[in-house]
Amino acid sequence: MSIVLAIIVFSVLVLFHEFGHFIMAKAVGIGVTEFSLGMGPRIFSFGKGETKYSLKAIPFGGSCAMVGEDEENPAENAFGNKSVWARFLVVAAGPLFNILLAFIIALFLVGFGGINRPVIYNVLSGSSAEKAGIKAWDDTLVSINGKKIKLGRGLMVYEMLHPLDGSPVEVVYSDKAGELHTVTLDTKVSGYRIGISYMANDEPAALSEVSEGSPAEEAGLKAGDIILSINGSAFASGKEMQEWLSAHPLDGTALNIRARRGSEEFDTVLTPVSFDSADLGFSAYYVYDDWSGNIGELLKYSFYEVGYWLSYTYMTLKMLFGGQVGLRDLSGPVGIVSTIGTVVESGMETGGIKEAILNLLTMMTLLSVNLGVMNLLPIPALDGGRLIFIIYEMIFRKPVPQKYEAMVHLTGFILLMLLMVLILFSDVLRLFGR
Repeated sequence: MSIVLAIIVFSVLVLFHEFGHFIMAKAVGIGVTEFSLGMGPRIFSFGKGETKYSLKAIPFGGSCAMVGEDEENPAENAFGNKSVWARFLVVAAGPLFNILLAFIIALFLVGFGGINRPVIYNVLSGSSAEKAGIKAWDDTLVSINGKKIKLGRGLMVYEMLHPLDGSPVEVVYSDKAGELHTVTLDTKVSGYRIGISYMANDEPAALSEVSEGSPAEEAGLKAGDIILSINGSAFASGKEMQEWLSAHPLDGTALNIRARRGSEEFDTVLTPVSFDSADLGFSAYYVYDDWSGNIGELLKYSFYEVGYWLSYTYMTLKMLFGGQVGLRDLSGPVGIVSTIGTVVESGMETGGIKEAILNLLTMMTLLSVNLGVMNLLPIPALDGGRLIFIIYEMIFRKPVPQKYEAMVHLTGFILLMLLMVLILFSDVLRLFGR
């Protein structure tokens, strides 16, 4: 099933990307000789006008082959004979259509999955946030150090890009009446932790993450487990568990946990551990409200969703080029297939088919934004590399000789293929736990 879903996902992403090139080429009068989905030998094809439409055997990739795209051609409808702006728009259209696809998917995510408002749902007892008057469920985060937070998950990206180091931070929040408050928080904290993450919503309290080496991991808990009770207090939802934890601050006393994994229930005991760290003293990640039915709100929060994934992709690239992540952390087709299977199975376990579909759409949004952004990077053989040559022509009023540009793109393509082989090898090793 994972493979089938992955083929569908990749096909939609690539088809939309290539359709962006195709529709813009048609709009500016560039001839398209073939529009294809997949690679390798043709399984099926038909012609309409000047264009052949093909389905190919290998269900990854695709192409929009244009007249004179990689060679000189005297035809009036050849790529190289069109204006520099026309060529710029055609090349840029593919990645931009992936961003457009992400927005279309986001409309469904917001409409059916709800709005991830930055509602503050947990305030640590004794924290600077509590002393400043911030109240759980009453207040909504507006900004941190001048950076506006549109979605709850945007707080996570902010903390990844601006790691807390104990320095004071300025927080703006709004209360139930909509009045804005500005406070300065001391982020130096000490306390106890158990090492779990979960959604504080009306769904069952399923663990989205169990930190490596944490008390929760040592107690045998895993991502996907659903917490049913702590110390005899039962929970029907993540929100109820969050309220219980807020009312019973961790103090090093052992906790008796009852959880469910699949269809099996089990008991375990974990003991919180002390820590000294930096923390805002509140959480505002995972609250979802149902969409009100207002179209303007739907459009606005769909834009915010795309903006979130753009920020997430930027954060990932920054960490990659900064050395915080390496080759082992990257995923190719094998890793993505595995991840798609995992998010769908997790959705089925926690919320049934609706949650599984929403998880799959979220994954598609991330992949579509990633495909768009990565293709805009100034790397030879990618759309961004082609745009660099077009921008050079715009600036210096003359193109780079086509044979030299072709050599650069060929070299870039070979290097990209070598990188893909390395990532594929890393995927396979990770799949077998190595």
